[in-house]
Amino acid sequence: MKTSQSVENLLPFDGELYSYGIIFSEEQSKFMLNTLLQSIVWEHDQVRLFGKTHITARKVAWYGDEGRSYRYSGSEKQAHAWTPLLWEIKSKVQEICQAEYNACLLNLYHDGNEGMGWHADNEKSIVPKSSIASLSLGSQRRFDLKHLSTGEKRSLMLENGHLINMEGVIQDYWKHALPKSKKVNGLRINLTFRRMI
Repeated sequence: MKTSQSVENLLPFDGELYSYGIIFSEEQSKFMLNTLLQSIVWEHDQVRLFGKTHITARKVAWYGDEGRSYRYSGSEKQAHAWTPLLWEIKSKVQEICQAEYNACLLNLYHDGNEGMGWHADNEKSIVPKSSIASLSLGSQRRFDLKHLSTGEKRSLMLENGHLINMEGVIQDYWKHALPKSKKVNGLRINLTFRRMI
């Protein structure tokens, strides 16, 4: 699916990844970051690996339309109601990506010691092949992708106010990660807007 700005697909095959660059000014992004830090109900994530439950250093929050739950890594989250700011951000992201979203998973990384390992957003509760838009606020971080069968890799630097969009079959063929980095001292909030079944 091409978008109104006809941005280029950054993947060579098996899925679509679009980068819209920085969509909010430095001032807007700083305001949003500080507001979200204060107004969002943050909690440490619980991830189940090999039968054991691990509490993550990073914090998460799940917001969306009423009744939207999200189950992943052995835990289930019920959506908090949209805050006015989240609704405003969602509206702008929907306009740019030409997609509809009914939920948002927020991740709070305190610094470069916190990251996310290789994974795909392919849970059964997400509408298959639907757009997942990701907005970055705060410190610059590297975003990596790896093709499941060829091992081919792609990397992208995500800046403050940067929007990307993954859609099509990308979750079936590519995994993505946010690697840890000792060079990153500041925090980052990432908002991933999704279409849940």
